[in-house]
Amino acid sequence: MHANNTKVLNLQPSFNDLLLKIRTEALSKGISEKTIDEALNNIVIDEKVLENFLNQAEFILNFWSYTNSRVNDYRITKGKEAWLENKEILKKIFDEYGVNPAILVAFWGLETNYSRNFGNLNAIRSLVTLSFNQRRSEFFFNELIILLKLIDEGKIPLEVKGSWAGALGSMQFLPSNIMQYGIDKNNDNKIDLWNNKEDIFASASNFLLSIGWNKGERWGREVTIPKKFDYKLSGLKIKKSINEWSLIGIKNAKGEDLPKSEIKASLLMPMGHKGPAFLVYNNFHTILKWNNSILYALSVGYLSDILINSVKLTSKPIIEPSLSKEDVLFIQTKLNHLGFDSGEPDGISGPKTRGATRSYQKNNNLPVDGYVGYELLQRFKNLEQ
Repeated sequence: MHANNTKVLNLQPSFNDLLLKIRTEALSKGISEKTIDEALNNIVIDEKVLENFLNQAEFILNFWSYTNSRVNDYRITKGKEAWLENKEILKKIFDEYGVNPAILVAFWGLETNYSRNFGNLNAIRSLVTLSFNQRRSEFFFNELIILLKLIDEGKIPLEVKGSWAGALGSMQFLPSNIMQYGIDKNNDNKIDLWNNKEDIFASASNFLLSIGWNKGERWGREVTIPKKFDYKLSGLKIKKSINEWSLIGIKNAKGEDLPKSEIKASLLMPMGHKGPAFLVYNNFHTILKWNNSILYALSVGYLSDILINSVKLTSKPIIEPSLSKEDVLFIQTKLNHLGFDSGEPDGISGPKTRGATRSYQKNNNLPVDGYVGYELLQRFKNLEQ
């Protein structure tokens, strides 16, 4: 074993093939042999990267566990301080791009704790590791080639460090995002996403606008639902106007009428019918394009709201264990065995697993909320006895 939890690979044919593929593709993109040689010299697989890939918090924590660990008092306090310290720059960026400063600060807080933690893993090694991994290997391979291009052009140092996924800088941009959306806002011929606040906030705003951010609109809001509610109406696939949700009985977090609006919204219940409920709008879907996790997107929106008005969620926290990957595998296997297709069990509660859960709930006269949680796990374990 080597430092940083790395392990030298045996030079099996498949890894040699990957190295040849990297070299061939990099050369075809005009990347110099010098850069390629330096990047791939004594390359190793980082087991810490694979461990993080398999144990992403977005996959294994429930809503309250995830949110409370990210939208905590420390991050709220530091976020308000960061907004105040960068007030002039954020206003300048807002005037030009129209992205609310609170949203930018919230992204900054969740991604790197306001530039306190950029990640300490070698980015090349991380992306080589993920290119060798089976899941999403082509995605990470393309990011690796772009990273090598940025290094070859002198825009990023060879030994750059970042997250386990190869994300870099204060906003944890992937190499492709740096290449496509990075902005040299202060015109110093560098895109500095580590230290230069103008570049950081302009690049983040440019990215958000490019992927569909609507200026002047909020991301969503916490709401309350009526006692007799058809839980099948929840989920991102169903969209209704705010006026339509009002007619069904949806009200704001205080139990008051929603504003009159034809803006389309979906109803999310991230911990099922017993947990909080949110109406989410177009900008929520844009946050998902930044990070395709409902828990992450809700946390960004929630933190931004607290930074603006200090109002926390009205829903009472549900204290229950988060499910492990093995727990979700058990649920998926049980659903399949009972005739509800959850797909190939992988330990990740995705749309197909939630859909199978809804079908099971409907057939068993349970609230059809699609929540894959602790109660469902216990129910299936009891069936085994």
